[in-house]
Amino acid sequence: MGNITSIVELATAPGWRHALIVGGSLLAALVVWLVFTRVVFLFTKKTKTEVDDLIALALRKPVAWTIILLGFAWAQVESSAPPHVDFVVLGAILTVGALIWAAAMKRIGHIVLQVVSRRVDQLSWIEPKTLPLFDMILNIMVAGGFLYVFCLAWSIPLTSWLASAGVVGIAVGFAAKDTLANLFSGIFIIADAPYKIGDYVVLENDIRGEVIEIGMRSTRLLTRDDIEVTVPNAVIGTGRIINQTGGPHEKMRVRVKVAAAYGSDADQVREVMLSSVAGVQDVCGDPSPRVRFRNFGDSGLEFELLAWIEKPVHRGRVLDALNTAVYKNFAAAGIEIPYAKRDVYIKEMPKIG
Repeated sequence: MGNITSIVELATAPGWRHALIVGGSLLAALVVWLVFTRVVFLFTKKTKTEVDDLIALALRKPVAWTIILLGFAWAQVESSAPPHVDFVVLGAILTVGALIWAAAMKRIGHIVLQVVSRRVDQLSWIEPKTLPLFDMILNIMVAGGFLYVFCLAWSIPLTSWLASAGVVGIAVGFAAKDTLANLFSGIFIIADAPYKIGDYVVLENDIRGEVIEIGMRSTRLLTRDDIEVTVPNAVIGTGRIINQTGGPHEKMRVRVKVAAAYGSDADQVREVMLSSVAGVQDVCGDPSPRVRFRNFGDSGLEFELLAWIEKPVHRGRVLDALNTAVYKNFAAAGIEIPYAKRDVYIKEMPKIG
């Protein structure tokens, strides 16, 4: 009985009690570490995805460290130290714990964003090219959560800070309104997806080019002259955009307008124009080319050859080939292409001498 009483008295002594609490927390952290390693990891490896493996790996250290920090906090509370000592020690423990979990949340959030961005078929607004935006939002949220816990740990009043932040935010908003307009327009463009990288678009000012980059502030186009044009997102967000690559497919219709002299056989003109498509590369067979008799013009009968091409980038080359073929076939078939003629009448010859 004496030995048991001595052990109990030793365990209840302040110094040994604190040591037992800290040692118990270290032992519990080791058990949790082993559970993650031997049980949780074995379970997650049986699943088809690697997401749960990465999340479990990201949670192992924070959970273990949280148990250790709780042990130290418990021991500090049991120490009956002066209030100012408790304030400093517990504040430091809470700050360290907030840092550990902020890093863990950032890592887990990045893992989730990486996985979601690969599922473009279901969530088109989160793509590999938009990851920097959502990473930035994640970092802001994590930093805001850490600052909130930090203020609570050190009893820092939040009201005055929030009021100051509001005033600063209003000032910054007025000073950077154009930049913010481009930023929010970039977010809306990414979310609405009126075009994507690789599309051929035409803006209201007749700028036509391939989208090579969609940024948070601007969109970059590469024209057919190999000139890079940077357009602010605010301009695109409030303007009209023609996406030549959009729609159910990338095919695009091109038009060749030509007139035949009055007196020409309309059926022959149709046949000659349709035969001009043969041998021209990148012209689609489906939908099939067709010819339309559009108008009775001032100088001739106006026809239009309609043909579909595989991609908008081929428009210039295909139009060149079709115009050349139509002109040569008209000449071979004896079909006259009318043009404006002017007769000059001389009323009187000038007197010589």
